[in-house]
Amino acid sequence: MSLSVNTKYVYSEISPQAEEVLNLLLEENKDIARLGEETGDFSEFARALRAMATNYLKDNPHALSVYRFETAGFDAFEKLKWQDLAAIRILDYLDHEGQKFEDLNLRGKKVINQPFKTLWLAIREEEVDASEDFFLDMLNLFRQFKGSLKRTIPTEKQVLNWMDDYPSGLEPRVVKIRQENKNRIIRVLVKKIDNGEMTSTRFAFPAGASTDEKIKLMNKWWDNHLFHLKFAIRDPDTLNEMLGHSLGKDTMKLLHDARDRGIPFFVNPYYLSLLNVDVPEFALGKDLAIRYYVIYSKDLVDEFGHIVAWEMEDIVEPGKPNAAGWILPTSHNIHRRYPEVAIMIPDTMGRACAGLCASCQRMYDFQRGNLNFNLEKLRPNQSWDEKLEMIMKYWEEDSMLRDILITGGDALMSSDQSMEKILNAVYDMALRKKKKNQHRADGEKYAEILRIRLGTRLLAYLPQRVTNSLAKILAEFKTKASTIGLKQFVIQTHFQSPMEVTPEAKKAIAKLTAAGWTVTNQLVFTAPASRRGHTNKLRQVLNDIGVLPYYTFSVKGYRENAFKFATNARAAQEQVEEKMIGEIPVEYRREIRSFPEDAENMVDNINELRGKANIPFLATDRNVLNLPGVGKSMTYRVIGITQDGRRILEFDHDHTRTHSPVINEIGKFVIIESKSIAKYLNQLEWMGENKNDYKSIWGYSVGETEPRMSIYEYPEFDYQLTSEITNYGG
Repeated sequence: MSLSVNTKYVYSEISPQAEEVLNLLLEENKDIARLGEETGDFSEFARALRAMATNYLKDNPHALSVYRFETAGFDAFEKLKWQDLAAIRILDYLDHEGQKFEDLNLRGKKVINQPFKTLWLAIREEEVDASEDFFLDMLNLFRQFKGSLKRTIPTEKQVLNWMDDYPSGLEPRVVKIRQENKNRIIRVLVKKIDNGEMTSTRFAFPAGASTDEKIKLMNKWWDNHLFHLKFAIRDPDTLNEMLGHSLGKDTMKLLHDARDRGIPFFVNPYYLSLLNVDVPEFALGKDLAIRYYVIYSKDLVDEFGHIVAWEMEDIVEPGKPNAAGWILPTSHNIHRRYPEVAIMIPDTMGRACAGLCASCQRMYDFQRGNLNFNLEKLRPNQSWDEKLEMIMKYWEEDSMLRDILITGGDALMSSDQSMEKILNAVYDMALRKKKKNQHRADGEKYAEILRIRLGTRLLAYLPQRVTNSLAKILAEFKTKASTIGLKQFVIQTHFQSPMEVTPEAKKAIAKLTAAGWTVTNQLVFTAPASRRGHTNKLRQVLNDIGVLPYYTFSVKGYRENAFKFATNARAAQEQVEEKMIGEIPVEYRREIRSFPEDAENMVDNINELRGKANIPFLATDRNVLNLPGVGKSMTYRVIGITQDGRRILEFDHDHTRTHSPVINEIGKFVIIESKSIAKYLNQLEWMGENKNDYKSIWGYSVGETEPRMSIYEYPEFDYQLTSEITNYGG
């Protein structure tokens, strides 16, 4: 059958918008249209597509080797050509055609992966249930394969221009806006204390104080982190009042629905002052990455109560191995994936935060009630002392552990007393472990503790928490722990936006680095944070104040985080097209490894290296997704697509690091994304972005985990470890 350029196809089972995209696809690919009409069954159509992609790969042996998994790794990924990615995806679609997958975005419903059968049925005017988003993804797949969807890597000048769109919280014009916000919030707080809506014995006005005196006193309290915790906003109406009644009816209804569903509400006054209300044009939309952390989405409200654990190892039964194979001493104090690392969540105020992030990775635990904001009830009790002792004994007897991450909640929510007790317990445990090793033969020795980390978002949420007394505790711990072999002392924080980097945050970080601790940042790559240039600007501003980027995480979770989700294709695109201007030349990568040994001069060291390498920031982070049970990775292939356009990704684990032995049994993970690329691009457009700036996103269907920067490698032991793996039952 001969097809003319003006041929139109009519499909009653799909929307007019989907029909329009399908017609365009068939007009641009008359060979595909002809195949669909002339093949008697789908298997013929599939064989023809396979031959088309295979013939291309025969002339591109490197891509063929990658497709067959004969060649892998980041270097192999970088050598793939743009059309190679499309050819590999066509074959991956065919290899997985007809397979069923559990879609936890649909509460566990099974979906059938049949991208090309759906296309074949549509060509033949048979019943299909495919959306416009599905056909847009298909259209761009064939455009990429045939060379009309090209990839042009942005110039450094273009990337820098994108970065310039985003001001930081250190700029005087932004500081002025925040001062106005602070003044407004303080006036509301004074009124609420006066009328008895808010009370505190510690923060109370003296009898007879004038309004001006109350405001002056509250400005002084503003520098005390306990003030912000005491007067944190816990309900939507107070939030709206603090924001000058700027929230619309739909938003307020959503927030009331969230409260009624049992979603915790906790925003401290300082962080609330970072949200824009009435601002000049330069600041419009620039706080979205912050705002989306405070304002809940409909997806979250609808799914709360049905959220399932994203990380399977979060589900712990005493005495039984978790999903990664580790046997843990308590059911909710230890998280563990890797042999070298254990995460501790203490039974102190460290189980709470100074605010609730709407895309929190622990939302499953909030849903179960294991995490909350009942701060008075989180004071440590005798049972915690017993648990702490049990945890230390567990770590002391672990043959592989060398890295402890104390988090929560938030590690710095613990009081100075609680923090000091935990750190002293770690020191005593590490010393006992070291002494026991002296009696073990080489080849039988256990790993000793080399790195300790504190996980906190308070540097962004409530930097006033970093007091002189806390800095003194951290400095003293580093001094004595260094004498017994601990070498790396890290504050692992989480800034989401350059607008969160304020003078208060800068001051807090200066205290921590002066105490000898390295500060690293983990960004969650939410939709507003994923805008062109936004993440680069954050990297640059953090470098300016002595912070090193550590990870850029794709949003994890299912339907509850769909609104916040930026597709993995965008993470891969950002890695290749934007972050590359901060790539550290090979000759300087060994130099950066020594930075933690001189944390006190981190700002100067970063600036010196940026100058020598002539780069605007140090791209020391890796773009990854936290996978269920197998750790962090960006090694994936798109193996299918749902009929509503959401991509189906098969992830492999990160081959650059050591994993639990269970990895050999777990194998690969299939993850169905919660949002189509088309919907993601429409969301960016709503935020004011030009979708044409992102058009190459359609082609990022293969990813590979970047090599780990030397600064994050563990120091070597000067002895041979045992091959025995303790505390493992997988």
